[in-house]
Amino acid sequence: MKLTAHFTDIRGQSVFITGGGSGIGAALTEGFVAEGAKVAFVQRSDATDLCDRLEATYENRPIFLPCDVTDVEALSAAMEETKRRHGAITILINNAASDNRHGLADYSVEDWNASLNINLRPHFFTCQKAAPDMRAAGGGSIINFSSISYMMGNGDYPAYVAAKSAITGLTRGLARELGPDNIRVNALMPGWVLTERQRRLWVTGEALQAHIDRQCLKQEIMPEDMVEPTLFLASSASRMMTGQALVVDAGVVVTG
Repeated sequence: MKLTAHFTDIRGQSVFITGGGSGIGAALTEGFVAEGAKVAFVQRSDATDLCDRLEATYENRPIFLPCDVTDVEALSAAMEETKRRHGAITILINNAASDNRHGLADYSVEDWNASLNINLRPHFFTCQKAAPDMRAAGGGSIINFSSISYMMGNGDYPAYVAAKSAITGLTRGLARELGPDNIRVNALMPGWVLTERQRRLWVTGEALQAHIDRQCLKQEIMPEDMVEPTLFLASSASRMMTGQALVVDAGVVVTG
């Protein structure tokens, strides 16, 4: 990964990433590894190959902890293991999500709860777990991945859109609560990032072209495009930014 900017204060910090083994998360893991951070991440699917590649490339192997983020106890245990091996987590990135499509009429209570258990609940409980150690360390940075989906009023996945809206509210509330402890909490709002999953399930030539036509910047947004904005929010370069929602969408939201 070729970075155009470097954030030297990230080197050596303990970083925890949810969903860090695929898609945007894998790019984030690589970006923080490249900057010399001590990275641990959780992922349901096996991510050993990613760890092998990053170790060979950067001589800095991340810790892969198999975990389903809907299991709060397992998620807490993974964070505790990260602390044991890397020291107290000072950078937390809540990235894991599932944007499965669904309608209104055929969605059950169980479906609703399952969606929020992936897309919202982990953000709260990872923050709850990390905050005491960040406080003891003199501060920290939390980046919650939201989405422009609710800002655009997107259809076809209302539970996901609701969760992403709630993440922004959670971010602002926690920024107020944790600010006195020098813990910054910001949201990152991606546009349509063309991960392998997106291409496999939802990208068509017509839909993609229509979306790019709405962007100010007429290029595809790649997972790697989320890395440096996240590094910026994690670093002291953004030390007086908290409670913010940083949009990285090639200019869709501002133009409609």
